[in-house]
Amino acid sequence: MNTVNLICIGCPLGCPLTVEMEAGEVKTVAGNTCPRGVAYAKKELTNPTRIVTSTVRVAGGKLAMVSVKTESDIPKGKIFECVKALKDVEMIAPVKIGDIVIENVAGTGVNVIATKNV
Repeated sequence: MNTVNLICIGCPLGCPLTVEMEAGEVKTVAGNTCPRGVAYAKKELTNPTRIVTSTVRVAGGKLAMVSVKTESDIPKGKIFECVKALKDVEMIAPVKIGDIVIENVAGTGVNVIATKNV
């Protein structure tokens, strides 16, 4: 059995978690004060995901850049592919919050959207 220590980010408490794993499967989670700790540990150790935030260029706007993010979390292994896809993107003003910047980024089924009006 393998022991992994994590700090839970499911709520502001930041509980120190001790997770016992066997054959890539979570067997026990200890140290959590709420059920979110168990869910966080299982997801983080078996299928880690992240929200990606970045910026892209804007042509013809009051600002040269607009902040963007993925609409939901994507597999952690796809982060660099997502950022690479954003590298050469340029939006044309006006850009509105929620405008789709890239559809289905890195084949994840998740869109990248603008988070600011420019």
